[in-house]
Amino acid sequence: MNALNEERFNKAFSSFILVGMTAALVLTTIIKAGRAGVTDSGLWLLIVSAFGSLMGILATVLSASGNILTFLFGLLDVSIYGAMCYINYQHGNSGLGNAILHFLYFVPMQFVGFFQWKKRGAGAGGKVKARRLTSRNWLLLSLVFIAGSVVAYFIIARFDKSAADTFLKVSVVLDVLPLMCNIIGQFLMSVACMEQWIFWIGVNITSILMWSFSMKGAADSYAAIYIIKYSFYLLNSINGLRIWIRLSRPGE
Repeated sequence: MNALNEERFNKAFSSFILVGMTAALVLTTIIKAGRAGVTDSGLWLLIVSAFGSLMGILATVLSASGNILTFLFGLLDVSIYGAMCYINYQHGNSGLGNAILHFLYFVPMQFVGFFQWKKRGAGAGGKVKARRLTSRNWLLLSLVFIAGSVVAYFIIARFDKSAADTFLKVSVVLDVLPLMCNIIGQFLMSVACMEQWIFWIGVNITSILMWSFSMKGAADSYAAIYIIKYSFYLLNSINGLRIWIRLSRPGE
């Protein structure tokens, strides 16, 4: 694919993601809002979730193209999503780990990423100069992921009231996996590493599963919003991996 066709494809794909998710969110919001039994608070949660999801898809599309404005929309997205995860946890579902993660890690990392990308050429119409991990860094990240997952599992399992009392608590696993992928993915994104997209793919798959298990009771009004959101995120992250493989090549 030559440079001109590459640019056309990226614009067309980004437009598809933005228009497709917007249409899906508007339709889902209208259907959910008109459903019998929806309370005033449930309606507001639905609207806020939809708005946050739109900010998130703007952020991920801009991130895939190496545009520094991703951190502006990302700040809105992670703030709203952290609040919704906490509300989901309060309703007896999983989400505590993701709420803590978004407020204490993702929000400040938006500022870290902004200044790191500026140092690597992003801004004023330019794209960030991407880098790749070494084999040693991959080994270190793998060890961090495994150790962090084990520690996070036991911490969240201790406090998560939604988890069934079994040997392996599935709802906690579905909370821990996106949590760890998020932590590593955000770090790699902030330092402009191509491999971030591998972890974002993991985040999107596990988040779809987590919110699918939340499609019941009070969480049902906004869980569908996040299933749609992460489905589009998954498509965008696959395309982002493709773009950043090129951006991280020497001389690009």
